[in-house]
Amino acid sequence: MATFPRTEPEILALAQAMEAGLMDNDGIYPAPPVTLLEFGGLKNAYLNRRNLATAAQAMAEQAIATKDDALDALVEGMKSDLRYAENTVNFDDAQLKLIGWGGRSAATALAVPGQSRLLEAPKQGEGWVFLDWKAPSDGGKVAAYKVMRRERPAGSWQNVATAIDSEATLVEQPRNTELEYQIIAVNKSGEGEPSNMVLAVL
Repeated sequence: MATFPRTEPEILALAQAMEAGLMDNDGIYPAPPVTLLEFGGLKNAYLNRRNLATAAQAMAEQAIATKDDALDALVEGMKSDLRYAENTVNFDDAQLKLIGWGGRSAATALAVPGQSRLLEAPKQGEGWVFLDWKAPSDGGKVAAYKVMRRERPAGSWQNVATAIDSEATLVEQPRNTELEYQIIAVNKSGEGEPSNMVLAVL
């Protein structure tokens, strides 16, 4: 069974086919409830409104483009005067506030990263281990992570890898040894607190 079309082009195509078919086959369809004259009027009314809508849309698009051009010109003018004002008063915040602007913000030092979180070793095998963890929830932006390892129970911590993402796969690890791992987030300002430790026997 046929289904009624949903898109405008499909509806119009069916309307045109129906109009032509009813006109050519009036012996089969002698008295449709919407007469051919009425049907044609409905179709033509739609076409007229469609043409008006298309023209209005084109005008609206042109109006928006003209508005955007005017906004761009305004922004350029504003920036030019703001550069002039900044140089005139040597970026003095109080004087720039007189025109709704402000001076340069004081540079803030990059904070040391916070503590890496939730270190796990969900996968491990003979001589390798996969570690993943969560980024610090506080502190400065992390540049990299130091992957630290030591032998249990009291070996010294060694930096065995550097990771950019919050995961690392370490290979060629000591075999048949109890190893502990932890993660330290670092950036230019220093190192964060070490993460929790995880144990692996490879």
